Amino acid sequence: MVVACLLARGHLLIEDLPGLGKTTLAKTLASAVGGRFARIQCTPDLLPGDVTGFRVFDPKTRDFEFQPGPVFAEVLLADEINRATPRTQSALLEAMAERQVTVDATPHALAASSFVIATQNPVEQHGAYPLPEAQLDRFAVKLRIGYPDREDERAMLDAAVGPASREAAATGPILGPCKLQDLQQRVARIAVDSSVRDYLVDVGRATRAHRQVVLGLSRRGLLTWQRMAQARAFLAGREFTTPDDVRDVAGPVLEVRLGVEAEWAPRVLAEVLASVPVPVTVVPAGRRT
Repeated sequence: MVVACLLARGHLLIEDLPGLGKTTLAKTLASAVGGRFARIQCTPDLLPGDVTGFRVFDPKTRDFEFQPGPVFAEVLLADEINRATPRTQSALLEAMAERQVTVDATPHALAASSFVIATQNPVEQHGAYPLPEAQLDRFAVKLRIGYPDREDERAMLDAAVGPASREAAATGPILGPCKLQDLQQRVARIAVDSSVRDYLVDVGRATRAHRQVVLGLSRRGLLTWQRMAQARAFLAGREFTTPDDVRDVAGPVLEVRLGVEAEWAPRVLAEVLASVPVPVTVVPAGRRT
């Protein structure tokens, strides 16, 4: 799901307890795509300029020069984003939506494939600022890593003993930013049948009619859902999307933006999907199954 989010040119919100590998996931992803990785530890005293960058006076040129902030990295980890103040959180709005930041009325473009991974702790609420709906809607999906099973935990302990306990040396990027952009363009060209688009629209409208949904799916959310379904089809080796692709990514896409309590989200999602008939699609001529 993380790779699908990356290929769909979305951004990722991970809500889970500390120590489950959120930072390791972000670093590994940055290494794989060959991009620069930057991490922001969000605290109440973090300022917007600490994220976007700021202009400083250069005595040599006797002029102000722009010093880019960590948001210009290809992969940015905003750790515990809900501990930053709303003013600082809003510094990421333009970056996530338009892949640019404006400092002193001057726009600065970010990398075309820039990817934001934000984490938040769902347990600790003291000194936290919940993300507003406008910020949540900028994320493509919300995921939870969860605890590993017993075998994986045992394997982790085994790997931490002896010489193997040292962090593995970097093996170099697998893709590279240019290759990643090419894959993202290929995902955008994945075919979406009119029946699948109608299905997306109907399910999106159904979220607005559900009695427990605070905010129905926005137009941005609907476009994000289609891109995630295209990425899901691409990872499955298909050149077209199906209703199953839409349903497979429905949970992460909808949970981040519908304002439903976590314990109620699975039931609400099931009711919304059950309220709309699933279309029967035909494999397009010439397309690979």
